Amino acid sequence: MLVEPLTIAEKSFREAMRVQSRLPWKPSQPRALVLGAGAVGLLGAMKLIQEGFETHIYSRRQEPNPGAAIAKLIGAPYISSREVSVDRMAARVGHIDLVYEALGAAQLAFDVLKKLAPNGVFVFTGVPREEVLEPFDTRAVICRLVLQNQALVGIVNAGRQAFADAIRDLGTFRARWPGALESMITGRFPMERFLDPVMGLAGGIKNVIRMT
Repeated sequence: MLVEPLTIAEKSFREAMRVQSRLPWKPSQPRALVLGAGAVGLLGAMKLIQEGFETHIYSRRQEPNPGAAIAKLIGAPYISSREVSVDRMAARVGHIDLVYEALGAAQLAFDVLKKLAPNGVFVFTGVPREEVLEPFDTRAVICRLVLQNQALVGIVNAGRQAFADAIRDLGTFRARWPGALESMITGRFPMERFLDPVMGLAGGIKNVIRMT
């Protein structure tokens, strides 16, 4: 239930660090921003914290909510995009070295892209939903990407190593943050109610369909 979504973060982190090997230095305190507080986002936040990143989570839902509660448990400040604009969020977070997108919201992702720090990496993992987008200043974005040495990375289909890393890290997460992983399973449904979680009617973070 949690290994597969964690493989996305494992591959993302590996690819981001491969990209950042181009730099002849490492920040003393790297800072990451996770977009989204679903299973992929929360597991990504755990991975980044475990790897030494100061990590913030920026997601739509206002507190209190299950994702925000887990964010607090793992020590990742939670910010609601309904309450805090992208500009205010960026001012609060500061220098953003890595953005891990796990939301599937193109407009918010592009707005946050403008706040990526020089030499930063923006990792896309979500397939964006259909939405009407605001006009996009492609020239300004491309200038920042080139002149500030930024990188965009898309992630799909994790391989064997990512699965092995995910199994290892789940054990580490469980020991470091007791109850956090268990709290991600917010619903358990019998087979006759499979449509609720499959069609997104159940809400929550991670839902499970019982086979017996």
